[in-house]
Amino acid sequence: RESDGVTRHQAEALIEKLRTDARAERFDLPQGRKLHRTFAEAAQDYLSRMAEIGGKDLANKRRHLERYLVPHFPAVRLDRIGTFDLQRYRKLRRGAGASDATINRELATFLHLMNKAVEWKWIKVDQKPKIPRVGEERKGRRALTPVQAEALYEGALADHDPRLWLFVLIGLGTGMRHSEIVCRRYDEVDWQRSRFEIGKAKAGARLQPFPPSVREALQRQRAMEDDPDGWIFPAGRKDCKKPHRTTMDDGFRRAAVRAGLDPRKVTPHLMRHTLVTNLSETADAATIQKISGHKTAAMVMHYTHVNDERV
Repeated sequence: RESDGVTRHQAEALIEKLRTDARAERFDLPQGRKLHRTFAEAAQDYLSRMAEIGGKDLANKRRHLERYLVPHFPAVRLDRIGTFDLQRYRKLRRGAGASDATINRELATFLHLMNKAVEWKWIKVDQKPKIPRVGEERKGRRALTPVQAEALYEGALADHDPRLWLFVLIGLGTGMRHSEIVCRRYDEVDWQRSRFEIGKAKAGARLQPFPPSVREALQRQRAMEDDPDGWIFPAGRKDCKKPHRTTMDDGFRRAAVRAGLDPRKVTPHLMRHTLVTNLSETADAATIQKISGHKTAAMVMHYTHVNDERV
């Protein structure tokens, strides 16, 4: 009503604008956009933002999106992808020969993108679809025997990389993740209690215990360092992006081959499996969890193996 400050002309203009928006499907658009975001656009923006903030596992996320998810949902509106569409995606990927485990990883990337889309106000929370997941076939997890572990250590000692032996010794002695080992510093070591003070890790901050063999090795190596409080695995070149090494994969493969082991199966993470397996012979799940740094006891059981002799 004009008496309320709204004229008939204003009301008719508003109605016409709403009709135009409805024809262009522009209702509920995020602020600053004239068209709805397609999945391909969202994927590109997501990868750019994740690169800026140092997102984890970005190489695999990029591969999942660019090779599989974007070609499947190229021009589909981000807010129009539903659970049925994802079930169809799973069926097509299975038909192409992908395993359920592989598809679960791809859908985990999709879920992370959608969670960020809600956080960044690209879509509303009720527009995020439920992700159809299926159970994966449990693989028989392997662990190194004492003889194999010793051979691996000897292979690392014989390598031209002067710190590879220390990497293997810490891995076998603590069960720490590859990425956790390479970014340790001497000033994080509690020498009295034989602990690493890890401020940031996958499951949060923790105190990581290590055995006497690792303590003695660290003390010997530290005595030879130019910076006794610096990085245990410093970067090899000054132009590296980080002041410490980011991977020991190449040297580890050489050590595995030198030990007569298959480098396709014997990876740095196998040292973690090995430690948890050995601990399961004598320690309870809570103790193992404290040493391994797993979030839950259920994850400890996921990594635990009972050897044939014990059975």
